Amino acid sequence: MNLKNWSKLFLKTLLVGAVVSIITGFLLPFSRESISFKDVSDVLFYVLILFGFGALTSVYSQLGFFAYMILNYTAIGVFPKKAWQYIQLVLAILALLEVMFFRSFVGKENSQMADLLLGLAILVVAVAVAYFKAKATNVTAWVPTLFFMIAVTIVEMVGGLKINENNATIFIVVPLLACNAYQILILHKVLKPKKS
Repeated sequence: MNLKNWSKLFLKTLLVGAVVSIITGFLLPFSRESISFKDVSDVLFYVLILFGFGALTSVYSQLGFFAYMILNYTAIGVFPKKAWQYIQLVLAILALLEVMFFRSFVGKENSQMADLLLGLAILVVAVAVAYFKAKATNVTAWVPTLFFMIAVTIVEMVGGLKINENNATIFIVVPLLACNAYQILILHKVLKPKKS
């Protein structure tokens, strides 16, 4: 990957995070007491805040993406390919179970239904992204894509989970999933050399 391709990926992911954050911010149910728009300038300021948050979330997502790329490169050199596939699958399952069940057992104030729905939503998005990635490349992309979409996304959103507020969790998870999905789905096109 050269600098030109990386900068394109960076800016496009930034835009994905910002747009998804704006859409999520306006679709989330909010109370009239907490957010009230008096005029157009309030709406524009809210859009600006959402844009900035989405851009920051996309940068966080890109840090996780490149950390995964380094981890994957290192692990392929250390483990046999089949063993690394199994390790990724086990770690993805453990991360998903941690989000769905473990948080509820440790912190009694957490809603188990909200955690279960969050885990199922991540799983559904991960399976859909893995399906399209495998269709666009090859069958061996299933497990790495599932691992990235499940385990890496969960690691990236740990700070948001500590807030213990469903709207805040949704507001963090949706842009993260969108950015992660975009990066993993576009990677083979970015790395593919141009035909002369």
